[in-house]
Amino acid sequence: MSHEHHSHAHEHSSGRGRYGLALGLTLLFAGIEALAGWRAGSLALLGDAGHMATDGLALAVAGLAAIMAERPASARHSYGLGRVEVMAALVNTLFMLLIVAWLAIEAVSRLKTPQPVRAPTVMLLGALGLGVNLLIYRVLESGGGDSLNLRATLLHVLGDMLGSAAAFVAGLIIWYTGWLPADPLLSLFIGLLILFSSLRLLADAAHVLLEGVPRGLDLEAIGRSMAAVDGVGSVHDLHVWSVSSGDVSLSAHVVIEELGQWEAVYRGLCSHLHDSYGIQHITLQPEPRIKARISVEEIGRR
Repeated sequence: MSHEHHSHAHEHSSGRGRYGLALGLTLLFAGIEALAGWRAGSLALLGDAGHMATDGLALAVAGLAAIMAERPASARHSYGLGRVEVMAALVNTLFMLLIVAWLAIEAVSRLKTPQPVRAPTVMLLGALGLGVNLLIYRVLESGGGDSLNLRATLLHVLGDMLGSAAAFVAGLIIWYTGWLPADPLLSLFIGLLILFSSLRLLADAAHVLLEGVPRGLDLEAIGRSMAAVDGVGSVHDLHVWSVSSGDVSLSAHVVIEELGQWEAVYRGLCSHLHDSYGIQHITLQPEPRIKARISVEEIGRR
């Protein structure tokens, strides 16, 4: 006899309007910025335009993933499609790494062979880009939530904000000093900032796909706390993982003295796991003490 507990129903917000508006603004400004960057000879502007164009694809992928994640569980996908959002985050993060590599190559080339830059155009487009990206960021963030999909999308937009700010500062420096290396150097600096954020997000997405224990949770500590609940002798075969970001599941075998006490013990365990760890999906298998083979101290070795 096993029990499965769900503390709440799946709740997703597709954000069709938010993603659609953000996508339209992104592609429109990317076209304007690419044209201006080409005419002004600015790598910072061209890099930011390329970044925003890639963001258009990222927004499309993120929006589609959010819609797919709303689909209920089926006979073929018994957990639903919530993990599609994690996969979208992984793909979008890889896009970011490609952009960083391209910016680095172009920046090094510009440092070796400086090219003229029309500072006023760069400053104007940098300021406009910063405003547009701030608006896009607010539109996406307004829906709330903290999924990896949304985090990856916001990372793209944050990268655009930094790129626009770098373009403005580069134009300002060139306008006042004529120092052309400012443009590629600032592009390299922004690329490094984006790189560190991208690698962290990439690690988080891979951790979820590998069904690792969610960050902030300690498997052995959870096992010990479960064993301390009234009526529980020990716990073994304990597993904790995420189906999608923020959607934590747990399964375990629970050794008890009397099977007749299981209903009360089960309710106590579910309440404890939900209140102490925020675990929503709980599957527990009761066992009489005679079947216990693995104590809670051995959980970490399995």
